[in-house]
Amino acid sequence: MLRTASAHAYRALCRASAEAVASSAACTHTCALCVAQPAWSPALALLKNAPKALTPRLQQTFSPTLISGSCRWRTGLAQRDDPVEETRLEDEHVGQGAASTSDSKSFEKGHIAPEPGMQTTAADGEQQQNEVDVEFSLMQPVYSSEYTESVKPKHIVPENFRQKLANFAVYVARHFFDGITSYNLESMNERKWLRRILFLETVAGVPGMVGGMLRHMKSLRSMRRDNGWIHTLLEEAENERMHLLTFLQLRQPGFVFRGLVLLSQGIFFNAYFLAYVVSPKLCHSFVGYLEEEAVKTYTHCISDLDKGRLPEWSTKQVPDIAREYWKLGDKATMRDLLLSVRADEACHSHVNHTFAELNEEDKNPFAVGTHVVPTA
Repeated sequence: MLRTASAHAYRALCRASAEAVASSAACTHTCALCVAQPAWSPALALLKNAPKALTPRLQQTFSPTLISGSCRWRTGLAQRDDPVEETRLEDEHVGQGAASTSDSKSFEKGHIAPEPGMQTTAADGEQQQNEVDVEFSLMQPVYSSEYTESVKPKHIVPENFRQKLANFAVYVARHFFDGITSYNLESMNERKWLRRILFLETVAGVPGMVGGMLRHMKSLRSMRRDNGWIHTLLEEAENERMHLLTFLQLRQPGFVFRGLVLLSQGIFFNAYFLAYVVSPKLCHSFVGYLEEEAVKTYTHCISDLDKGRLPEWSTKQVPDIAREYWKLGDKATMRDLLLSVRADEACHSHVNHTFAELNEEDKNPFAVGTHVVPTA
């Protein structure tokens, strides 16, 4: 019976709306009837959100203000005569109208409506971006000060042809990059260190993503499980990206720098992709030795900081994104940040050297979120 009544009400409303297009008086009368009948509220809501094809007079008639006022019509004469209750209802509906106005952008053209389980967003866009990046991280490496101080450059002596080839490739790449960038430890300052770190971190995030992607595709083709490698490789890629996002808070590179990054990333991505298809073990050995060089680089940077060659960084506070990601203290300095990043690079080196010695079907020996590795 209720469904039948609603259907009758909807048909009556449609007829009244058609008449309202031709007559302003009829439109006003229809609105009064709709507001007076609670059963017509769903149909009234449809007209409230109707497209702009409606006539201006009809849009004005079915305005949000008039519709929101219908709630007080349904409360009865007793509550309407109570000034306190009437004031409370007015405040309530005004608040609801303001909330709906602030959220209406999600439903406009070009915007995506929020999923019911979506978290609320913060007002500060930059702070929100930092919090989101950290909140959805695959892992958050948190180190003790004793551990980060104990991390030192470490080298795996190549024994077989694969290791020797990977080590030689890293040697050539390192000296080529040092040559074209005029890298000299005696003349480094904060600006030069930032430029070098930013460029290296844009490339360092490639291997983990390529390896994880190819193993993911292989798992789909073979219809077998990956045995945990994908997660660790994606952790590595994300961790390198967080390094980049952190140091970007200290300096924003120009167009020339970004163009060089685009070029080098395109070359390295495709070269590493093809190499990983041919020999994953060789690629993991390459990354293992490459991360050894990264540990050396950050060790030299920390040494310059300790020797007073980087005065701007001696007391500089770390960016908020770094404090959240590595769980650094409120008084953490750039030295604490560099120590944590160096520990990350040592972890990547150890993981890739280990993967290089395993078969592709072997189980990942590293637990989820593992980041502390042997330093001896």
